[in-house]
Amino acid sequence: MVVQATFNFEITGSLIILYNHTIVFKVIREDIQNVFFKDPAARSKWEAIFSYPGLHAVILHRIANKLCGKKFHFTTRFVSHINRFITGIEIHSGATMGRRLFIDRGIGVVIGETAEIGNDVLIYKGVLFRRNNLRKEDTPYSWR
Repeated sequence: MVVQATFNFEITGSLIILYNHTIVFKVIREDIQNVFFKDPAARSKWEAIFSYPGLHAVILHRIANKLCGKKFHFTTRFVSHINRFITGIEIHSGATMGRRLFIDRGIGVVIGETAEIGNDVLIYKGVLFRRNNLRKEDTPYSWR
């Protein structure tokens, strides 16, 4: 019973945090508009919202990343898992991403916890962002 109560509190607290952080939704709106700048084949906003898995992955990551900063570990991990299942793009919830990131044909893209991706980045399929060693004290890699 204690585990269930903790789980319910975590989900409810996560929704409250997302509701209070409207900046996430402004950035998501910017990501949707960015599809038209990075992909000339995009025709409409609805097409971008419903048929671009790279956009889905970025949106779900932004939500998971916001929750990660608030220590909702189970919810964050679950959102990342659903993200990978739906899109085929694996993004650790602790990865740092700039604005206007676009992942084109994203199957096989893996972005690790220590990755720092800057603004206006375009990523194609089959890319792996990670560091070579396992010590957390090392400086994370940065792509801009």
